[in-house]
Amino acid sequence: MSEIKRRKFIKNITLAGSSLVYIPSNILGTNGRPSANNRLNIAGIGIGGMGKEYLKNVPDENIIALCDVDEDYAAKAYALFPKARRYQDFRVMLEKEKDIDAVMIGTPDHSHAIVTMLALQMKKHIYCAKPLTRTVAETRKLTETAQNSDVATQVSIQRNASEDHRLLAEWIWAGAIGPVRDVHIWSNRPIWPQGLERPESQPAIPPTLNWDLWLGPAPNRPYHPAYLPFKWRGWWDFGSGALGDMGCHAMDPVFRALKLGHPVSVQASSTKLYPETAPLASIVYFDFPARADMPGVRVTWYDGGLTPPRPAELESGRQMGDGFGGIIFYGDDGILMCGGIGESPRLIPESRMKAFQMPAKSIARSAGHYLEWTEACKGGKPAGCNFNYAGPLTEVVLLGNIAIRSQEKLIWDAKNMRISNHEAANQYIQEPYHHGWTL
Repeated sequence: MSEIKRRKFIKNITLAGSSLVYIPSNILGTNGRPSANNRLNIAGIGIGGMGKEYLKNVPDENIIALCDVDEDYAAKAYALFPKARRYQDFRVMLEKEKDIDAVMIGTPDHSHAIVTMLALQMKKHIYCAKPLTRTVAETRKLTETAQNSDVATQVSIQRNASEDHRLLAEWIWAGAIGPVRDVHIWSNRPIWPQGLERPESQPAIPPTLNWDLWLGPAPNRPYHPAYLPFKWRGWWDFGSGALGDMGCHAMDPVFRALKLGHPVSVQASSTKLYPETAPLASIVYFDFPARADMPGVRVTWYDGGLTPPRPAELESGRQMGDGFGGIIFYGDDGILMCGGIGESPRLIPESRMKAFQMPAKSIARSAGHYLEWTEACKGGKPAGCNFNYAGPLTEVVLLGNIAIRSQEKLIWDAKNMRISNHEAANQYIQEPYHHGWTL
């Protein structure tokens, strides 16, 4: 699935979600201040790829400043917002642009934490690309900091605002398939190169790129086009692999419907391990304890072309999941299946679906993923994927990456943010910053 198709899908699901319910704006602007025409002054940071798409989804707000370390890659965003002032260093922009109310962050994963923390400290509302950060410690610190900051936050898990997301939870809560003890999730990722060694050649740095700023807190290395744009996702110093890219999207409805928190253990297997990049394919097992009236559950993740066994109840010739992947819930009384990012939930076989009496709607509907956030910035209720929700979800996903890199069963001590049975794996919980960067 190409990145262009992915962006088109996200745009479509956002527009579809925005038609569900209208939520009126608060009459006050950011931080309780009146805002001219009740419009936010928004800055984009990391705007060459998905960051540009985020900005396009807030057309009723003012885009006043743009920041990207690569002027060539950012050119399309500059053309879309010609009046916005341009910067290469987000620190300079945030210092100079005193009228910024909110930021939308679309940088590579390794820069999320440093950009977000500065924005939090400066009391700017934040929309951040998923995963929230690249390491568990970063996620924990940002989540705790946001709780003590008077700002609105949202992570780019667009599915969270959809109707399908709510239906899935309502059906499971109503007992449509009984207690759920087993869930399988698979993804079509990676769609970028990984399972690689570091390139040996050292081509010249493009004149439009500030390579030092792009590296940010990551360890120093020579520039190479193997890392950017977009290809950084497979490199551990910069990205989070297939699980980091799509895990938040696919785990989100499972996390909500099954009221998940921290897992007690995580274990993984994969194709050949490489020191600097994610493997070509992996399977990760997350074991969660019982929650209130729900039993313990195992959630299994597959990527790199791997999939779970096809349910015997699924009719011959019927596709399992969608083009992005899929999710299958196994309950004591039935099976529920949906797509990896956008397909509506269905009981299987189809005869069960046709006989199913849908329960009454019990979850408030969304005005749309992006509108949730802008309304929260203006004094409305918190957005659905605010850091309090998306932070713990991100931690689960990142623990899966630690299991992939460790190839051991890891026992997770969430309270102390430690892996209790495998000391070597703790090196990935919090990794050092470089070049003078701090969090």
